[in-house]
Amino acid sequence: MSETIYDALRESHDLQRSLCRRMLRSSPGTAARIALFSELRIVLAAHAAAEERFLYVPILMDDMGLNSSRHALHEHHQIDELVEDLQSLDPRRAAWLKKARALSEKVHHHLREEEKKFFQVSGRILSATKKAQLARQYRRDYARMLEKLHAA
Repeated sequence: MSETIYDALRESHDLQRSLCRRMLRSSPGTAARIALFSELRIVLAAHAAAEERFLYVPILMDDMGLNSSRHALHEHHQIDELVEDLQSLDPRRAAWLKKARALSEKVHHHLREEEKKFFQVSGRILSATKKAQLARQYRRDYARMLEKLHAA
């Protein structure tokens, strides 16, 4: 059986969870904490861009997926705002850690909700062929975005 969009997304989701955990466990103000946050920021941005293009848009076009897609897009926006807030804070301070915890909680909530609800809704909308095609498109765009964001 060929890979589906859900397999590709779960792989990225696992990486996001791991980066959040490692970032929160890192020591305040260290190069390791800054590097983990930077990598998480890039992974989140690349994932969101590719996921929105190759999962949310096709589901948004179906009446059954309209509300789920809107909700997921809203949560991506909330995550973007938390990342932006964190970039303006000193990683040695308690306020940074508090905001980082909020980001981690939002990311975990979004991924859980997506895997438990959104995947099921979209799974009823997409054909098996489309799920495999979207996986290939997602992976290509995700890799392209990672490269672009790492170079920036």
